[in-house]
Amino acid sequence: MQRIDSDFTSDGSRCDGWLYLPDGEAKPPVVVMAHGFAAQRDFGLEPFAERFAGAGMAVFVFDYRNFGSSEGEPRNLVSPARHLRDWAAAVTHVRGLPQVDATRLALWGSSYSGGHVLVTAARMRGISAVVSQVPFVDGLATATLFSPRLIVEALYKGLKDLWHVVLRRSPYYVPVVGEPGTFAMMNTPECLPGYSALIPEGSDWFNWCPARAAVTLVLYRPVRHVEDICCPVLVICAENDTLIPPRAVHRAAERMGRSRLVSLPVGHFDVYSGPAFEEVVDEEVDFLREQLFGA
Repeated sequence: MQRIDSDFTSDGSRCDGWLYLPDGEAKPPVVVMAHGFAAQRDFGLEPFAERFAGAGMAVFVFDYRNFGSSEGEPRNLVSPARHLRDWAAAVTHVRGLPQVDATRLALWGSSYSGGHVLVTAARMRGISAVVSQVPFVDGLATATLFSPRLIVEALYKGLKDLWHVVLRRSPYYVPVVGEPGTFAMMNTPECLPGYSALIPEGSDWFNWCPARAAVTLVLYRPVRHVEDICCPVLVICAENDTLIPPRAVHRAAERMGRSRLVSLPVGHFDVYSGPAFEEVVDEEVDFLREQLFGA
């Protein structure tokens, strides 16, 4: 396979992407991918993209605005509304690429972007298939996993950051990931080791995001859109997930017209490496080949 740089514009800002092209395939189908909460495309997505390309599919992996080498300020701004516009712009960009067959186009998302791909598939016509891995499906359901004290603190910090926006001051930042007992957007026991393992050595990523993400997270509910999805969806659920309630993932899958649910006894971050990765990526390759090649 080969990997080439391929950028596009979303709301006037450049978003950077990689286009993987498989050897020996003329006009292959294509999978569009992006990462989860405050993460970048080089945080463990390459092994998935390489497996898909090795199975004959083109893959487009991109960074949202404000992340990685994409343009945009403030840095590390987590915003579902902005991310969804980036997804729509990425799909439009890929549909214009001469190297791929855009009539066979799938979406792949994990964690926060596992919710984004559900909303995008509900809104955009012509999507052939969706893979939604350990997906964020309902902010209200996720909030039930955390203590009322932590929720109140998160909303206070989020509103403080929004007040900074009104006053045109610098963002009020909070940690993305932290130890249990400390304040961070993700602070369950699996979070710090799991998230840290995804960050490549030498990365200039910093562990902070504008605190307004706490407000948008609670209000973000992809589950409200799933009944409008017309294509087949593969849902990967982590039964030991401490960030996303498995019951919420099951309910979302049940509300989809054409879903396949694979539930594994693993944690939220286990799917990116080791035996769980092997099991998950094999399921995803088989599903994508079935939907995109009819194989």
